[in-house]
Amino acid sequence: MKILCIGHAAYDITLPVEHMPLENTKNRIHSRVECGGGPASNAAYLLGKWKMDTTFMGIVGNDLYGHNIKKEFDEINVDTTYLEISDEHVTTSSFIIANRENGSRTILTYRPSDMKMSDVDIDFKPDIILVDGQEPELSTKIINENPEAISIIDAGRSRKEIVELSKLVTYLVCSKQFAEEVTELKIDYDNWDSIVALYHKLEEMFNNKIVVTLESKGCLYKHLGEIKIMPSIQVKAVDSTGAGDIFHGAFTYGIAKNFDYEKTLKLANIAGAISVTRIGGRYSVPTLEEMEEVYNEFK
Repeated sequence: MKILCIGHAAYDITLPVEHMPLENTKNRIHSRVECGGGPASNAAYLLGKWKMDTTFMGIVGNDLYGHNIKKEFDEINVDTTYLEISDEHVTTSSFIIANRENGSRTILTYRPSDMKMSDVDIDFKPDIILVDGQEPELSTKIINENPEAISIIDAGRSRKEIVELSKLVTYLVCSKQFAEEVTELKIDYDNWDSIVALYHKLEEMFNNKIVVTLESKGCLYKHLGEIKIMPSIQVKAVDSTGAGDIFHGAFTYGIAKNFDYEKTLKLANIAGAISVTRIGGRYSVPTLEEMEEVYNEFK
């Protein structure tokens, strides 16, 4: 089962703090965590760590950050044949303040506005394609050229190009923010009708299987004609960076393994939940052994 992940590759520098700093103050921190990041990139990293045949397609600069990202992929046997290393741009960088008090994170990302991959043809047929919308033209081309492949989108924001890509895929796995923005409806957890209305509106707009990630609440989905919420496990969050990316990676793993749909969603929920208990997106990816232990405990 060959998996192709297309999209955003960044280098993350995470600064853990005990509480969010006040504006216009000086603050001393005692640690920092550096690793690769980005939605499709983190998902590819998880899939490689979980021993799947995975290729990542994205663009980095010909600099220290870009070479570190490639090295991380190489160490877990993710194919970087289509990782473009550009002499014209610097690698996208993200500076993340991780508030250990409540697990929230604030991200500042720099990516050159004209940075995008060159047009390229791949020399294999992917069985699964995961995109995050960062390379919309290339993603559209590859999905259209491989109609037999299962396609998945990590739709985090409701930009026009991501909405259009979302109409092409087999699975739309989107954030609550995306769902609320495109439907112009709000989820009220105390009003089930609001949840059903939002899901039905998504079904009207997108002709595919839909999952809405709900952070600590789990995920919203439809199975055997019934709209449901798959609850997540309860954890103490210290850094939510990459949790959605890890959810998507684990979801893709379940689809690749042909797991039962609800087992796949449960697996993705658990992987995302475990990740928020650790600092740094790449370092938050659980092992398969950890996943099996927690999965068997969570009923």
